[in-house]
Amino acid sequence: MKYRLANGGGRAVYILGVNDEGHAVGLSEIELEESLEVLKAVASECGAVVERVERFQEDNKLIARVLVSSFSPPIQNHITLAVAGHVNHGKSTLLACLMTGQPDDGKKWLYLDTMPHEIERNLSADIHFALLGYRDFKPILLSNPLDREERSRVASQAEKLVSFIDTVGHEPWLRTTIRGILGQGIDYGILVVAADDGPTHITREHLGIMLAMGLPVIVCLTKTGKVGQKRVDEVEDEITGLLKKVGRIPYRIQSEEDIPVVADKLSVVVPIIRTEATTLQGYNLLYSLLLHLPIREKQINKPFLLYVDKIYNVEGVGSVISGSVKQGRLKAGAELLVGPDQKGRFTKVKARSIEMHYTRITEAEAGYIIGVAIRGVKHDLLTRGMILCDQELKPHAVRSFEAEIMVLTHPTRIKNGYEPVVHCHTISSTVKLRLLDREYLKAGETGRVEMVFKYRPWYIKVGDRFVFREGKTKGIGTITRIIETV
Repeated sequence: MKYRLANGGGRAVYILGVNDEGHAVGLSEIELEESLEVLKAVASECGAVVERVERFQEDNKLIARVLVSSFSPPIQNHITLAVAGHVNHGKSTLLACLMTGQPDDGKKWLYLDTMPHEIERNLSADIHFALLGYRDFKPILLSNPLDREERSRVASQAEKLVSFIDTVGHEPWLRTTIRGILGQGIDYGILVVAADDGPTHITREHLGIMLAMGLPVIVCLTKTGKVGQKRVDEVEDEITGLLKKVGRIPYRIQSEEDIPVVADKLSVVVPIIRTEATTLQGYNLLYSLLLHLPIREKQINKPFLLYVDKIYNVEGVGSVISGSVKQGRLKAGAELLVGPDQKGRFTKVKARSIEMHYTRITEAEAGYIIGVAIRGVKHDLLTRGMILCDQELKPHAVRSFEAEIMVLTHPTRIKNGYEPVVHCHTISSTVKLRLLDREYLKAGETGRVEMVFKYRPWYIKVGDRFVFREGKTKGIGTITRIIETV
């Protein structure tokens, strides 16, 4: 069974009631139950479980198809980082070199940007996931990050696991970057700045979003080998000035001794690490800093809640949704709710299985980025922005809410009837705005507003932070009161 599980990527299928030639011989109910008990015992010895049993009748003979799956216990030491920055500043290359421990050969970014149009244009078009595991205080490196079995091995062996969200740097896809930062339960942010280009308007925008969401930030200065020392110093000075303007203390990491000084002060201090992918200069400092990053407090003792980010229809499995666990714990087999739909209703479903980085796990908790196979809802009814949650959460879909907002950029004024797109968690939806305490808002001003979802209700709650956009207008806000629910 161990051999079959290893070759099947953690899964093995057994057909009970057939002979070696594949012909049906059939079993009685008692014989089938005895065979299942033997399989369960063997699976337990192999660190696996009998996940599903399908029974068939063929020529009045009882046959069963049994799926056995290996699993890993929950990883207690786990953090998630979003990686943002301008296009072609080296985000995907940085992560690929971190995962493999190998210098860049000009093609390492292909480990992250795998879609045909991304390869053709050398541009990320969607968020991608990467991982780095630590065991015995050393990174577990991958020879091939595209190999699911290798990634599963890292996730199952790691004593500390670092999940990365590789966001999009191209300006037209800013909404995708916002989704990566807001929707994935991020603990820390890495801002990538190339030494040849220096900070750009996109750099400033990504930094502003991270800080607005309350994320501690790390700055990685990339491509330092492409330019001279003078240019590297100039770019670092620009970054330093930018950070000071937003009330953060820049701190250049130059040796291992610097890391404990800043690791537990990242709410105010922003470490800056100079890196060069072709020589791996600075990567030892980045490995060490990631190892020493503290685990941020998670809301584990609340009802389970996950915002749906991606949806798959997997042959032989059915609907699989992925996203970041916002709060609580989830066990395979749990009865849950998914929704709201267009009318604000929630549907009962069952979590058939859970995976994280291609590793089957029996339990997930707040901070995990997971895929959940669910049963009980039509696949076509699932959409990004929905939630998957415990029934005890008793969710209600929200039509309108009150918020405190700040306008970051706007060419003129915001007035009643303004219709931006609100990005909250994985929700991206048009709202209609009404000002409550003034006639209009300009760039740099704050105010109280009422927002009404224009097309459909969503699940949000007081305290949620969001970004709103319309053209070149951008702002941030916090939900202060729910006005109308469905």
